[in-house]
Amino acid sequence: MQYKANSPEEYIEQLPSERQEVIKKLRKIIKENLPEGFEEQMTYGMLGYVVPHSIYPDGYHCTPELPLPFMSLASQKNFVALYHSGIYASEEMYDWFVGEYPKYVKTKLDMGKSCVRFKKMETIPYGLIGELCTKMSVADWITLYEKNIKKT
Repeated sequence: MQYKANSPEEYIEQLPSERQEVIKKLRKIIKENLPEGFEEQMTYGMLGYVVPHSIYPDGYHCTPELPLPFMSLASQKNFVALYHSGIYASEEMYDWFVGEYPKYVKTKLDMGKSCVRFKKMETIPYGLIGELCTKMSVADWITLYEKNIKKT
């Protein structure tokens, strides 16, 4: 589901009340743990955490006028989604996350290439998400992006 919002606060206000608290808590954890340089903004109808053009002028290879995306957070119809490009681009980070997840949550990990889906709000591993946010600096992400994703 995409919400039409111009700010993270506006996005959150549109959510059902039970989702507002979850998204607020996840947003707080992300903002407290992401390394310096990432910026929060609305991207693709979600809360996005990006490398701004002031740091990476080339922007996103698919749409260069957009900043380089890194993470997104969204309330979808049946789940809350956390999108993390580092998990997609780094086999080491993917393996770390998949290995750590069972230490926090007893149910099976529901995950796509970069999307982690949380269907039960009470089992969201906030501590693990906070730790995930600390794992990659802006410089690390740019290097990995240029090596593994960007088409030259």
